[in-house]
Amino acid sequence: MILPLSPAGAPSRPLFVVRPEALEAWMSGQPAHVGAWLRGTGFAAASGDLRLLPGADGAPTGAVIGHGTAAQRLRTRFALAPAARLPEGDWHLEGELSEAERDEAVLAFLLGAYRFTRYRDQPTPGARLKLPEGSEYLVPVAEGEWLTRDLINTPASDMGPEELEAATAALARRHGAMLAVTQGDDLRNGFPMIHAVGHGSERAPRLLDMRWGSAGPTLTLVGKGVCFDTGGLDIKPSASMLLMKKDMGGAATVLGLAHAIMALKLPIRLRVLIPAVENAVSGRAFRPKDILTSRKGLTVEVNNTDAEGRLVLADALAYAAEEGADLTISMATLTGAARVAVGPDLAPYFTDDAGVSSALDAAAAQVRDPVWRLPFWEPYEAMIEPGIADLDNAPAGGMAGAITAALFLRRFAGDRYVHFDIYGHQPADAPGRPKGGVGQGARAILQALPDLLGI
Repeated sequence: MILPLSPAGAPSRPLFVVRPEALEAWMSGQPAHVGAWLRGTGFAAASGDLRLLPGADGAPTGAVIGHGTAAQRLRTRFALAPAARLPEGDWHLEGELSEAERDEAVLAFLLGAYRFTRYRDQPTPGARLKLPEGSEYLVPVAEGEWLTRDLINTPASDMGPEELEAATAALARRHGAMLAVTQGDDLRNGFPMIHAVGHGSERAPRLLDMRWGSAGPTLTLVGKGVCFDTGGLDIKPSASMLLMKKDMGGAATVLGLAHAIMALKLPIRLRVLIPAVENAVSGRAFRPKDILTSRKGLTVEVNNTDAEGRLVLADALAYAAEEGADLTISMATLTGAARVAVGPDLAPYFTDDAGVSSALDAAAAQVRDPVWRLPFWEPYEAMIEPGIADLDNAPAGGMAGAITAALFLRRFAGDRYVHFDIYGHQPADAPGRPKGGVGQGARAILQALPDLLGI
C-alpha cells in the first residue's frame, strides 16, 4: 500500500480547484495566456474537468480541475479523482475549499490513483500529492480501501481460506494485534456450521479471530470470508459464478476498516472475526435438507446450499455474543435481493437502534460513503421458521430476501447489532472507483465511531 504522496519538503506545482461560478474571477488573476488557453479549449469548470496550465514557454506550470455545480457534485462522488492522472511530479491543492471539500479532494486523489497490478504490468499514475495540513488522517483511510480492493480483486486461486488467513496475519503483525485461528476438523464441535460449509473443499475452513487494543469500549467486526462460492450442491449457473471471487468482500471490508482503526490508534478494543471457507462441490459437501446444529444450539434446515454465508456468519456471531461487545457489526456480500433493492452503489444496513442509524446516516453523508437503512421487519420472522427445525436458511417464495437473511443473523447476534449487506464490486469505471473490488460502508462506520462508541 504505497500511496502517491509527496516526500516532505519536495517542491510542488499547484492544482487549482475551481467552481463554475468563480471561474472568471479566478482566470482574471492568471496570466493572460492561461485565460486564453482555457477559454479556447472550452474549460467551464465542470465536475472533474482537468486541464494543465501552460507557462510562457509552453511547459506546464500547474493544473486546474473543475469542482462542478452543486447538482454535478451530488451526482458524482469523488469527481476530483481525475487529478490522479496528472503528469509525474509533486502537486498541492489550491482553491477556496471548506475542510470537508478539501478532505474529499485528497481522498479522491488517493482513491483515483489505485491500480490492481498483481497480474499485469500497466502504467501507474506518477503524480504525488502534498497532504494539506489536517488531512493526514486520510492516509490510513485510503490504505484501508486499497487493501480491501486488493483482497477482493485477487482471484480465488490465490485468495483461499489460507491466503485470507495470511493477509489477516500480516495486518495483525503490522499493528501488534493478536490472531487466533481454529481450522479444519477442529471447527466441528465449536463451529459446526462453518465446518459444514467449508468441509466440502480441499482447502480447509477456518475461523480467524484478531484482537487489538487494551482499553476503551469494545467493537466487534464480523466479515463473511467465503473465498469462492460455487453454490455447493445447489450449484450456481456459470454466469453467476463469474463474480464469486468477491464473496469474501465482507471480510476484505472489515480488514480495511480494521487497518484504519488500528493505524489511527482509536481508543477502543477491537475484535475481528472472519469465517473463511470455500463453498465447493464434492462428496463431502453439505446437502439440501440437511439439518445443522449451530454453535448457539439452534437447528437450521438447509433449503439451499447457496445460502451459505448466513450459516458461517451465524456461528461467528454466536461466538461474538458470548463475550459481548458495545457494538457488533457484520459485513457480507450476502443477498442478490439487496442489489435489486438498492443497486450496486448503496450499502444497505439493518439495525434496531435509531441512534445508531442516525449516526451512520450523518457520517455517510459527510464522507460520501452512501448507506441506506432497511428494516428488521418482525412479521417476516415466520418466514425463517420451517417447522422441522428452528430456522430455515433459504425461505421459499423469493420475497424480502435481504430482510429474511438479516433476521436470520439477528437470531445469533448479541445486543446493539448492525448488519451490512454490501455488494463489494464496482460494475464500471467511475471517478475514484475503477471497475472491480470496492469497499462499502467502511468510511461511514469509521466516521460514526466517535458517536457510536462515545470516544
